[in-house]
Amino acid sequence: MKLQIQVDEKGKIVDARFKTFGCGSAIASSSLATEWVKGKTVEEALTIKNTDIAKELCLPPVKLHCSMLAEDAIKAALADYKLKQEPKKGEAEKK
Repeated sequence: MKLQIQVDEKGKIVDARFKTFGCGSAIASSSLATEWVKGKTVEEALTIKNTDIAKELCLPPVKLHCSMLAEDAIKAALADYKLKQEPKKGEAEKK
């Protein structure tokens, strides 16, 4: 499960896309995650929990790992975004 986000200059997530190979529950969890992060700030998106995804999709206990993968994908995408912002901040300080 991979999640890509596009963030504007104000720190708001303007677009999100996913690529998931797996069962229908995994695909649904990914899709819901992309819908929920759009329009949120990076910090707001970090508050999305797997339990919220599982509850919204009415996932059975045997499929809860799908919602955990979606939460992990959100966190990974946000961590990647923050990591890529570090060099830009350093360059701005040098100028």
